[in-house]
Amino acid sequence: MDSRSQAPLKSSSFSSATTNKAAREVDRNLSLGALRHGDHDRRGAPAGAATWEQINEEGEEEEEDGSGEPGVSALSGEIDAFIAGHDAGVSIPEATLEKFAAAVEQEIAQSENARDKWAADGKGELLLAAIARVGALASVLAKNTEASAKYTSGAHRVTAVLQHAMSFLEDEFHALLEPKAADTCKLARRPASFEQGGHEADRCVLRPPDNAAHSAHAEPTQPYPPETVDRLRSIADTMVGAGYVTECTQMFLVARRNAFDASLRALGYEKASIDDVVRMTWEALETEIATWIKAFRHTIRKGFTTEHDLCAHVFAGRHASVGRAIFADLARCVMLNMLNFTEAVAMTKRSAEKLFKVLDMYEAIRDASPVIDAFLSVSANDEPAAGCNSDALTDLKAEIAAARSRIGESAASIFCELEGSIRADAGKQPVPGGAVHPLTRYVMNYLKYTCEYNSTLEQVFREHRRRDDAGDNPFAAQLTDVMELLNTNLEGKSRLYKDPALSNIFLMNNGRYMLQKIRGSPETNAMLGETWARKQSTNLRQYHKNYQRETWNRVLTLLRDDGVLTVKGHVQKPQVKDRFKQFNSAMDEIHKTQGAWVVSDEQLQSELRVSIAAVVVPAYRSFLGRFAQTFSAGRQTEKYIKLSGEDVEGIIDELFDGNPSSMTRRR
Repeated sequence: MDSRSQAPLKSSSFSSATTNKAAREVDRNLSLGALRHGDHDRRGAPAGAATWEQINEEGEEEEEDGSGEPGVSALSGEIDAFIAGHDAGVSIPEATLEKFAAAVEQEIAQSENARDKWAADGKGELLLAAIARVGALASVLAKNTEASAKYTSGAHRVTAVLQHAMSFLEDEFHALLEPKAADTCKLARRPASFEQGGHEADRCVLRPPDNAAHSAHAEPTQPYPPETVDRLRSIADTMVGAGYVTECTQMFLVARRNAFDASLRALGYEKASIDDVVRMTWEALETEIATWIKAFRHTIRKGFTTEHDLCAHVFAGRHASVGRAIFADLARCVMLNMLNFTEAVAMTKRSAEKLFKVLDMYEAIRDASPVIDAFLSVSANDEPAAGCNSDALTDLKAEIAAARSRIGESAASIFCELEGSIRADAGKQPVPGGAVHPLTRYVMNYLKYTCEYNSTLEQVFREHRRRDDAGDNPFAAQLTDVMELLNTNLEGKSRLYKDPALSNIFLMNNGRYMLQKIRGSPETNAMLGETWARKQSTNLRQYHKNYQRETWNRVLTLLRDDGVLTVKGHVQKPQVKDRFKQFNSAMDEIHKTQGAWVVSDEQLQSELRVSIAAVVVPAYRSFLGRFAQTFSAGRQTEKYIKLSGEDVEGIIDELFDGNPSSMTRRR
């Protein structure tokens, strides 16, 4: 079990604290780096601390303890004089050392049995001042070999009392750090505001929190009331000053790490191994990613600020560098655990539907860098002794940059694989009626959502897919390549149709759909630019011309007098009869065939019908006006002249609606 996830054990008295001390050692194996060096180590604790003048000013009302022996206050003057002047040869009776140690131990015992150790009478602060004297005294005796030899019995007694005092303070420190049961229950309950909202077709979007307190700019909730923070600071100052920096900081770090983990669980985030993530279905992983993003942003925007402020308040003044080291280690531990998830996601099989969630992760990681930079700038102004704190945050910044690079590379690869998907779509079955191909719909909808991340993808492609021919925006160049590849693929699919006219209808349908999607998305339109739109419009006009040539030029040829219908001013009745028969047959075939073709875009459908009618109907009416009188009224006219001008208009208006029909059924 990781010692960081195990809460420190609590004891309310010296006897039980001694019993539990060995068990608590399990929680003290967390490496703190910078916390194990310098003047804070108990083997080199300073004889006179920076707050020694404050300690000298502390006084007690009782001059003697309950046994008639002098109390702490009565002995403090001699102890202070010995501490301040031991280098100058000032001595003290060994009995005084033992009496002082006994007096302090008695006060500790009384405090252990007290119901409220931190009442407003100030006795708690006086006890801390007495314990600080014991620490300073133990440091003097440990450093001075001559004094240690001279005061052997007294030194042992002072050391024993110091250990007792530190065990007592550890218990008190833990009791203050440990969250109340009610708070734990409240943390474990997942707020409704973090439930998932609806899903779009290609993206999962979380519903924004209803409560303003959950907004990104809300003030972070403080983990402890001000009076508790003051008590924590007093105890921490005493323990660190006495050389027990490791015990104090490890207990604080483990407690705050456990609290931080609880806050993440309250957001629904649970740790998962890389293997678990890799084996997840996409539906499960999509939910996990959404939860991770919520927890990660909470950590960066609120969690770190809260913990940084708490460390700064508890370890203030001369111990400020200790607090900064604790925060740096806590931030690194929490963040490394969360960044492991990004590594696992980057290792999963890449597929197009993952792009948007991967980009959401990229943006969350990218936005974390300025926060870490802000903490680094604070550390940069610290004293040189705090250099290790800056190193820990620098390492964390490097880890964040590496995670961002992994996720960015994954996002770029996923998008580039879209080209492979287009190339691989080489189906040999044409779409009925020349309708919009499913590949076209998929690619264009995919690009629409993709371009909502245009600035992020531009950043990703600058970092991972730099191209010499990309100009200012490598993502825009990649997008243009995708569109060209799609056009090429569609041209290949158009050749699957045996009828050239239908091939052009297919290209018109797909080209119009692409253009409409581009113009309907400001982001995509801006990325591809007007040059691409103009080129696409030109292609559409050419497809239109090709269709009219393939279908209607033959019909119009039937309506022309090319020297066969009239010879020397005389109408050649057999040839006229044959022309009417051919025209009727052509119109019936077109009506039956092209009525089944599909043009789903109403504007394009209308444009096609209007352009056809504008050419064919006037030509037929003119032909009808010239040659209708060739036939005698009655059955002969009905046999050859089967369509009026209005009938031709009606036939044209029924084209491209996907309903096959014939003139016979129509009549």
